Amino acid sequence: MAEDERRTIREEIEVGGGQLVEQVKHLIREGNVRSLKIVARDGETQLEVPLTIGVLAGGAVALAAPWLAVVGVIAALVKHVRIEVEREEEGTPALPEPQRTDV
Repeated sequence: MAEDERRTIREEIEVGGGQLVEQVKHLIREGNVRSLKIVARDGETQLEVPLTIGVLAGGAVALAAPWLAVVGVIAALVKHVRIEVEREEEGTPALPEPQRTDV
């Protein structure tokens, strides 16, 4: 893997409705999140938002304000949600190729 490559990591975070907006803001500030998906306890997707890394690095919390209002409405309506996060991490050094020994 080249040093300038990035890898995609997916994770799930479970939060109460009251913590949803703050958790989403925190994720945006991290700057490496590519997309967020908010899923209710019954498995229904409430909101799915693709995010651009370049925009996030330039102070996207202000740019994200319109859909943060939507997140606030969702938080008021649900007691427990799951946030599915897709983020990019700097590539980790690849494992060395296995040495081939000719016998």
